[in-house]
Amino acid sequence: MAVQYSYEHHNVRKIFNHDIPSGIREDVAGNHLYSGRALGLSEPHDIIQIHPFLKREWEAISSHYDRVGLPHSKNVVWDVSLDRLEEFPELQASVFFFGPSENRVRSHRTWQQVVAHINNRNNFVALATHLRLDVPYTLCFRGKQWFAGIDKFPYPCYLKLAVSAGGKDIHRCENASELIKALAYFDDGVPLQVQEEVCANIFLNLQYEATDQGVERLLATQHVLTGSTHQSSRFPARCEPWGSVEPIALWLWRKGIRDVFSFDVGVIEEIDGLRFVLIECVPRYNAASYPSKIARRLQIPQWIAKELSGHYDKLSDIDLEGIEYKAEHRSGIVLVNWGTILIGRLGVLFAGTLIQQKQLEAALRERLQ
Repeated sequence: MAVQYSYEHHNVRKIFNHDIPSGIREDVAGNHLYSGRALGLSEPHDIIQIHPFLKREWEAISSHYDRVGLPHSKNVVWDVSLDRLEEFPELQASVFFFGPSENRVRSHRTWQQVVAHINNRNNFVALATHLRLDVPYTLCFRGKQWFAGIDKFPYPCYLKLAVSAGGKDIHRCENASELIKALAYFDDGVPLQVQEEVCANIFLNLQYEATDQGVERLLATQHVLTGSTHQSSRFPARCEPWGSVEPIALWLWRKGIRDVFSFDVGVIEEIDGLRFVLIECVPRYNAASYPSKIARRLQIPQWIAKELSGHYDKLSDIDLEGIEYKAEHRSGIVLVNWGTILIGRLGVLFAGTLIQQKQLEAALRERLQ
């Protein structure tokens, strides 16, 4: 059977390059500072590429990870150029997104092809429908010039680019008038889709990791939303409907996908039970991947991951005494996306019970002021 449930591969030496390509999340402020997120995924024998701007924060973050008991690589290449991967051909590469540039330096044609295929939302809907999985009502178009029957579309709906360009490619439309206005944001001939709004109270992210040996279930995390905006990720989730996505996960593995990928799933409460609706496949690491992997490594049973802002731009200036994670208490904070401290932001994992999470967040927010 291809699906694994406790598959670990610590003995495989890796080189991590988790710089965010500019075309993936071009709207994210400071995205050149995100490469440090992968440090919490690394083992001491690994190598990691980190943006040189973050070199000044190295002593602080390495000491923090030592104190919370998180083993990590101290073999740093202060350069995020993909070309540097060629200097370490004996190491397995872990990248944020496996696209054409990554394939150029680490040839894995089937991996690139399956990522390109499923990264197209229209292809995802077609494949999920073929596999008889539950997806929202969706209409796919080769471009806005082929739109027809706007008055008959399901409203409210979401107008999306078929191939995500990051951030500003999704528009919620209450009616036909709003849909027409939203179409003006897109060029002719760009594939689009219109998808009904999923009226769910719970949204999940189901993460997998694929290797040559098989595909492993990682974690099911729950989105914490403000309106329709994803603010944070929580574990454990209210439910873990792996069966709703497993057929497509196995299809992707057989076609050659590797490393981490995930699915966004809406949970709808109906009279006869819960309905699990597949919304999207994310064929790369996402915001939930990094705290999830760190939590697994530290065996943290309950946590929430959030981004906080403050007035500090150096880790060493932040007082973490008394609130850092302690394994014996199963509670405390772990810094995840630490590089963005340069612009006054931190991605933080808060471990513990719900009450402890709130107390830790309040304490850190106070110290960041």
